[in-house]
Amino acid sequence: MTEHDHAVVTEAFFSLHHGLPRQSPGSDATTRRLLELTAALPPRPRVLDLGCGPGRAALLLAAEAGAEVTAVDLHQPFLDELRTAADARALGDRIRTVRADMGALSGPDFPDGSFDLVWAEGSAYCVGLGTALRDWKRLLAPGGSLVVTDCVWTTDAPTAAARAFWERETTMRPVAGNTAMAVAAGYHVLGTLVQPDSDWDAYYLPLAERVAAADVSAPGMAQALAATREELAMRRDHGGEYGYAGHVLLPADPRWPTRPETAADAADVHAVNAAAFPTPDEAALVDALRTDPAAWRPGLAQVATDGPDGAVAAYALLTRCWVGEAPALALAPVATAPEHQRQGAGQAAVRAALDAARLQGESLVLVLGHPAYYPRFGFVPASRYGIRPGFDVPDEAMMALVLDASAPVPQGTITYPAAFGV
Repeated sequence: MTEHDHAVVTEAFFSLHHGLPRQSPGSDATTRRLLELTAALPPRPRVLDLGCGPGRAALLLAAEAGAEVTAVDLHQPFLDELRTAADARALGDRIRTVRADMGALSGPDFPDGSFDLVWAEGSAYCVGLGTALRDWKRLLAPGGSLVVTDCVWTTDAPTAAARAFWERETTMRPVAGNTAMAVAAGYHVLGTLVQPDSDWDAYYLPLAERVAAADVSAPGMAQALAATREELAMRRDHGGEYGYAGHVLLPADPRWPTRPETAADAADVHAVNAAAFPTPDEAALVDALRTDPAAWRPGLAQVATDGPDGAVAAYALLTRCWVGEAPALALAPVATAPEHQRQGAGQAAVRAALDAARLQGESLVLVLGHPAYYPRFGFVPASRYGIRPGFDVPDEAMMALVLDASAPVPQGTITYPAAFGV
């Protein structure tokens, strides 16, 4: 196909999509849920919506999060649709459209550290997830979040037909593979969300109606229709093998490198725990848990250090516990050396431990702690899920974090390792 022919087919493809409610699987409910998972936003957050299409997410973010949105797309008609919709909803002063290539962002519109939230719903595949993770991090202000949705395998054994179809366009991984990529690229994972089948219906059902009514004689339309019909048939026949998933990410704090605890760290970890608490009980608890093979999970004890080769500044430990007969993890203790407290070291250690748990396929973490501190990691009262400890504590202090929303959340009483003494 010549460059001219390719351009004609591309324009026909875009014409199929003009005026559709969505340009990728999604819903307002999914956009809202991903927004809930982001780090705390300022009152008027600066949002960069990359590959915005006609701007369904941009409009919601401006209206419901009070955001000032810079909406970026290469296709000017989509930007025109967004501008018309923004003006009609009295959001014209909240949304600025920019025609640009999201794979080559430069110039005064995209300075470093200028956005509280970078949003790419259904568009990161255009540049590849690895490129997105690498190149878009610089755009985030301190404490800012990156939200991307990407197509993922939802089975361990996709068929050859599904692989052949998707590998023509992109490299696809399971959710855990994308999580590992994000952690390796220097992010913490605030949350993941496998989108429901209804998100695909919201995209494909209107598209299928448009395909059925299209004028096949229009230039390039025969090829565009063939490709679209193939995609629709792939979803019909193999939709159980793949889906879309959202990933909500926070760049790791460079002041506090994290890593798994090693045997050489034992004395330093003991000292940090002894110094952080008024009694030596937490330090002794860690020492006891290390000797319990049923409780200790390799890789889930994480330290934050005060530099690349620095001393242990903070510590977070996850060990095996149970809710009824279902496995879960207990977060305890979390300790920060007194000289490093209230500087982010403890948060870095906790986020690293939670990342490690996600990578190991864990689905539920419990913590008994201060209700003003742990919700920043996504913890909510465990009683919301029907989970309770076997002893009396304030309801708001016993908290749970669901790491894998696709797994059922168990209900019942928490059983801790024997070293906890409860």
